[in-house]
Amino acid sequence: MEHTLNRRFTNRQLSIMIIPLFLEQLLVMLVGLADTFVISFVGEAAVSGVSLVNSFNTIFIFLFTALASGGAIVVSQYIGKKWLNEANEAISQLLMISIVFSLAISILILPFGKPLLNLIFGSVEPDVMQACITYLKISVYSYPALAIYNAGASLYRSIGKTNTTMIISIISNIINVIGNLIGVFILNAGVAGVAYPSLIARVFSALVITILCFKEHDGIRYIMKYICKWNQTMLNRMLRIAIPNGIESGIFQFVKVALSSVVALFGTYQIAANGIAQSIWSVASLVSVTMGPIFITVIGQCMGLRDIEQAKYYFKKLTWIAITFSFAWNALIFITTPFIVNVFSVSKEAKHLIIWLVLIHNLFNAFAFPLADPFGKGLRAAGDVKYTTVVSLITTIGVRLVFSILFSIVFQWGVIGIACAMCFDWSVRALLFYKRYQSEKWQYFNVI
Repeated sequence: MEHTLNRRFTNRQLSIMIIPLFLEQLLVMLVGLADTFVISFVGEAAVSGVSLVNSFNTIFIFLFTALASGGAIVVSQYIGKKWLNEANEAISQLLMISIVFSLAISILILPFGKPLLNLIFGSVEPDVMQACITYLKISVYSYPALAIYNAGASLYRSIGKTNTTMIISIISNIINVIGNLIGVFILNAGVAGVAYPSLIARVFSALVITILCFKEHDGIRYIMKYICKWNQTMLNRMLRIAIPNGIESGIFQFVKVALSSVVALFGTYQIAANGIAQSIWSVASLVSVTMGPIFITVIGQCMGLRDIEQAKYYFKKLTWIAITFSFAWNALIFITTPFIVNVFSVSKEAKHLIIWLVLIHNLFNAFAFPLADPFGKGLRAAGDVKYTTVVSLITTIGVRLVFSILFSIVFQWGVIGIACAMCFDWSVRALLFYKRYQSEKWQYFNVI
C-alpha cells in the first residue's frame, strides 16, 4: 500500500493545484467562445473571419506558451532542489525574454498582416477577408500582454498556487464579456467590438500578474536586477526546452493555418461550423490543457530531486486522473452541444455539422489526447525534449496534414475529414509517447 505521507504531493495538494487551474482554463476558453457567440449575431462572414484569424494568432500564442513552459520546467526543477536564488533568476529572465520576443513578433506582424492574410486565406469571400483584417490588426497588440501573463502564470503554477491565476481569469473574463456586449450590441462595432475587449482583458491580466510576481511567494519572485540583465547560461537552459517546443508548436499551428485555407474551400457554412466547433472543442479539451502544467510542475520537481520512483508514481497517477476527468468532461460537453448550438445565429446545415464535429473530437479527446499532450509534457519536464518534439513533428505533418488532405479533398469529407485526421494524429502520438515512457529512457536526462 502506498503511504501518501511519503509522497511529495498529497491528494489534497494535487486537488488544490488542479481544480483552480481547471476553472481558470475554462474561463480562458470561454473568452474565445464568448467572442464567437457574440460575433455570430453580426453574421456568418464575421464568425468565419474571427475563426480564421484565431487560427493564425494561435501560432504566436503557442510560441509564447512554449517559452513559458521552458521556463516553468527549469524553475520547477530548481524548486525541487530548493535552489531558490536560481529559481528567482530563472523566472525573472523568463519575463525579460518574453517581453523582448513578443514585442519583436508584434512589430514584424503589424505591417505585414494584410499581405499574410491574403496569401493564406486569399480564396475567401471579400466580407470574410475584411473581418480577418480588422480582427488581426487589433489582436496583434495583445501579443506582449499574452506573453507577459504566461511568464507570470508559470511562476504561480511552478509553486502550485493556481488559485491566483484563476481569480485573475475570472475578472479578465468579466471585462471581456461586458466589453463584447457593449461593442457589438450598443456600439455596433462588429468585429472590432469583440477584438478590443479581448485586448483590454489581456492587458489587465498581464499588469496584475506582473505586480503580484514582484511579491515573494514561497521565496520565489521577480527580481529587477535579473530582469535587466542577459544571463546567457540561464536563458540557454530554458531555451533548450522552449525552442524545440516552439518549433513544434509553430509547425503545428502552421499546419492548422494551412488546413484553415483548405477549410476555406468548402464554403461559408462549413467555415462557420468549423469555427464554432473549434470554440466548443477548446472547452472540451481543457482537462488536458489543465493537466499539462500539472505534469510539468510535479514531474519537474521530482526529477529536480532525481527521485525516479516518485516521478514514475506521479506519471501513472496524473495519467489516471487526466483520462478519468477527461472522459467525464467530454461526455458532458457533447450532451450539452445541441443546446449550445441552438443559441448560435447560423444556418441549420451548419448546426448539424457542428454536432458531428464535436462528437468525433470528443471521443478521441477523452482517451487519446491525455497521452498525446499532458503526458508528453511530463516527458519534457523530465528533460526528454528531443524525442517528444520529433514525434510531434512527424505526426503533425505525416499524419494530420497528409490525412487531412486525403480525407477532406480526395475522399470529399470536407471539414469532417480534417477532424478525423486530427484524431488519428493524437492516437499515433499517444501510442509513441506511452512506448517511450515504458522504455525508461526519459529517466536519464538532466535539465539543470
